[in-house]
Amino acid sequence: MRRWRGDPWAVLVTLSLGFFLTLLDLTAVNVALPSMIGGLGASLDEALWVINVYVLVLAALLITAGRLGDVHGPRALFAGGVALFTLASVLCALAQGPAQLIAARAVQGLGAAALLPQTMTLIIAAFPPERRGAALGVWGGVAGLATIAGPTLGGFLVAAAGWRWIFVVNVPVGVAVLVLAAVLVPDVRQGARHRLDVPGVVLATAALLCLTFGLTEGQRYGWNAGIWALLAGSVVLLAVFLVHQASRQDREPLLPFALFRDRGFAVMSGVAAAVQVGMIGLFLPVMLYLQSVLAFGALEAGLVMAPAMVVSALVSPVAGRMADRSGGTSVLVGGLVSFGTGMAWLALAAGVESTWYGLQAPLLVAGAGTGCVFGPMVSVAMRGVEPAMAGAASGVLNTIRQIGTIAGSAAVGAVLQNRLAAAVRDEASRRAGALPADVRGGFVAGFGDVPGRGLGAGAGRAGGALDPPPGTPPGVAEQIRQAAASAYEHGFVHAMRPALALPVAVIAAGAVACALVRGGPVRRRPPSGGARIVPDAGAGGRGRRAGRAGAPEA
Repeated sequence: MRRWRGDPWAVLVTLSLGFFLTLLDLTAVNVALPSMIGGLGASLDEALWVINVYVLVLAALLITAGRLGDVHGPRALFAGGVALFTLASVLCALAQGPAQLIAARAVQGLGAAALLPQTMTLIIAAFPPERRGAALGVWGGVAGLATIAGPTLGGFLVAAAGWRWIFVVNVPVGVAVLVLAAVLVPDVRQGARHRLDVPGVVLATAALLCLTFGLTEGQRYGWNAGIWALLAGSVVLLAVFLVHQASRQDREPLLPFALFRDRGFAVMSGVAAAVQVGMIGLFLPVMLYLQSVLAFGALEAGLVMAPAMVVSALVSPVAGRMADRSGGTSVLVGGLVSFGTGMAWLALAAGVESTWYGLQAPLLVAGAGTGCVFGPMVSVAMRGVEPAMAGAASGVLNTIRQIGTIAGSAAVGAVLQNRLAAAVRDEASRRAGALPADVRGGFVAGFGDVPGRGLGAGAGRAGGALDPPPGTPPGVAEQIRQAAASAYEHGFVHAMRPALALPVAVIAAGAVACALVRGGPVRRRPPSGGARIVPDAGAGGRGRRAGRAGAPEA
């Protein structure tokens, strides 16, 4: 395989496999929650922490990991992250209790944080500017595939072999990525030595932990005083961090302010957050709708979404090549418009009696839109970034994306919960008139807590919360069950529309913001001279600069 060492596309395949692993586990575990609760004797709160601890560690450490890649070399951090993630996957599969599983998931998040920013840094090193759009399009296509493969593969594995296999399948893939990284990925280093800003690491990590914990757990704790104190603390810590960084701008800061003087990077950072709000805004309500209203299983719901994500993965490389020719902004705006249009269409098309095939047209429009977003967005963001700051830029961009995911989940979840509470009560009041007079009051009152229970895992029709009172005649009991199911289903559909409207508005704002970035094709530029490939046994002693790192020699 030595002849493939440093080949850009071989490098891209290796990086994409590692990237795929980290995103797959963000979604696959959701499907397994009910099985984990039963298998480990975990509470719902402990099961939710299995998901949230991974997100918390990942989001809090991305900036630090990006900078560590600049200091120690992105290949070393990528390989170390893959190794740690793979080891943690073994520990997850062997966990005998919820505490062990949560601890192993935290280690998984650490491994994911170490490897994820390096993928973008190494792509920038491997591909010249005029070819990065196509490469980043493939990278974005992987994100789309992982998003849908998570619930689909997770549902299949849980049904066929049990929840532990969600983690077992990571192990052979992780080992393969480690071997490929050692054989194919060159060791890209900057010419100058770098130092890590340790106080900046501590401040950034603390600020991001407070922020992500507050946003992730706010809904569960009813946005109480403790949650607001954490969010306020994150603002204070962020302010201290920025003051500290301002004093270090001439001494290799963790966050170079020069990144945000580049209009493309600054605007695309906001667009990245908007896209993640859109993604979670699509998947959270729609997956709940498919399972709790249309009564699909987890695997069936994943398969309903699969065609849209396949289209996204197929469109993404094409959009990347178009971005190389046109500059990316026009492709990105078209993608955002298509994404938002598909979501708005879906909100109107979804109903209580909808069929899976009746939802495909709007889902395919949205999927095609996402395929035109990820590659061009990253290409425009990183176009003006010097190789010496690629690690920091990748860490910042991916951190902002993760915060967009968390904030979008909190906001969309809050809107859905709030509107569902009002909608099911209204629907229950309408249907109570058809019930015997002596059960009407109890029927309507029984919906007081259905929204809270109905958004849980495996909500089902009316969340199972409205069982008829003991001694109810069979005919009346059946009337109550049908009325309850109908009230919940219609209420959820009514609540889903404003929940989808929020991310549509955010996506529209992102499309408008793209007008601030100039377009134009990417021009071939001479190497910057700031980076080199360190010769090693597999590299044959050859070295090339970052502008052409990994590209075939003439």
